[in-house]
This record gives sequence, structure tokens and C-alpha cells, in this order.
Amino acid sequence: HDLDQAELSRTLGHVVEDVVNRVGVDVNTASASLLGYVSGITPSVAKNIVAYREENGAFTDRRQLKKVPKLGPKAYLNAAGFLRISGGKNPLDATSVHPESYEVATSVLERAGVAASELSRGGVPDIERRLGSISALASDLDCGTLTLIDIVNELKKPGRDPRDDAPEVVFSRSALSIDDLEPGMELKGTVRNVVDFGAFVDVGVHQDGLVHISKLANHFVKHPSDVVRVGDTVKVWVEKVDRDRKKISLTMVQGK
Repeated sequence: HDLDQAELSRTLGHVVEDVVNRVGVDVNTASASLLGYVSGITPSVAKNIVAYREENGAFTDRRQLKKVPKLGPKAYLNAAGFLRISGGKNPLDATSVHPESYEVATSVLERAGVAASELSRGGVPDIERRLGSISALASDLDCGTLTLIDIVNELKKPGRDPRDDAPEVVFSRSALSIDDLEPGMELKGTVRNVVDFGAFVDVGVHQDGLVHISKLANHFVKHPSDVVRVGDTVKVWVEKVDRDRKKISLTMVQGK
């Protein structure tokens, strides 16, 4: 309620768009509203994808997307890598590998002595050991080294969840709801959002607490992102609790 609603809506939209384009979506199960966040897909095209799916059945090949009304070559180029097809004809369709890189990905699998079908069984965890020098392979395949690294990482663990890389946070067992919080209580939490005026931290009570920018460190902080990032595990202390308004004020500086 304290934030400008239009700005809040825009920011949340950007966050959803960023997540969708990082993780990808299953084109056979995603709703039109979710598909609309994919790069290159407009709301009307998203509805056309769902309509095509309902009329013709599940997509079995990424190339079928080209048959969707109003989804032109440019949109296909932008969106194909983010639209996943599980159990389709080509196992690469279930990965983040873009169709333009299928030839390189296929060559990589051949060099590693692995069948594409292995991708649907969890990928090839030891593919790097099988390939040897990535830079030498990139030269042989006439492919950029960074692009090849991305392809190899995806073949190693297709559809990996970026959250798996984050350390697990053990929340306090003494604080299970906002009613359990008291000023001075020490907690561990995860940074869920960083804004100009501070950071919102999940401390395991179903209500994120705010660490104001002035409480992030015992020195001047120009912007919260200089101190914390989304996903960071932090130690905080409860400063104030407004149970009626469900607001939690936290500090990362003990005694401040």
C-alpha cells in the first residue's frame, strides 16, 4: 500500500518476464498469460498458441510453432529457445538450446559418444570429461566458446532449476508466524527482492520483512544492491513488528 501501484505492477511484470525467459516454459501446458511474458510473444500470439494447441493437440516439434497464426519468423527466432516441448520428437526441444544451435549440439553429443535420448533421462553429467578442451572443440565446430559452454551446461543437466544453486536456508523453528516475532530476535533469511529503499527478506513466517537501506550495514550505502542481491542468505534482527498491518521491520546491523 505504500508503493506506487503502477510502478509496482511494472516492476513485478519485469521480474516475471526475467524469470520466464531464464527458466523457460512448457509450450504444451503454459497458459496464454504466462506465454505472453516470453520474449517475442505478444498477448495475441500467446492466445493463438493456446488455440492452436487446443485445436491440433500438443506440440511435438518446435518447428510446429511456425504454423501458429501471427507467429512470424522473427518472433520464432526470439521465442523458440524459451518454449520447451517435453516428450517431443527431438530431445533438444526440451532444453534451452536454440534451434539455430541444434547442429552444434548434435555434434557435441556425437563427440561425447552420447545419444540424444540421454537428455530425457537427466542429461549427461560427465559430458565435459568426455569432450576434453572446450576451446579446441569450439574452434573445430566453428562456434563461439561462450556459446559452446552454454550448450554443454544445458546438455549436462537439461532444464536445470537455477534455484538448485542457492544454499538452503534453515529458518528458525521458534518463529513460524508473524505472531512469534519479537524485537531483538535473531533470524536467518533469504533476500527476495531489492528495491531503492532497502531489501525484502523472507524469514520463514509467510510475510517478508523489510530491511531499510539505513539498516543494511554500519556504513553509508548508496544503493541496496551494493550490499545484497536476490537469493542471498543473510542474518537479520527483528526491529519492529506491526501485526495488525502485517509489517516486519528488520535490521542487518546488530543493536541498530
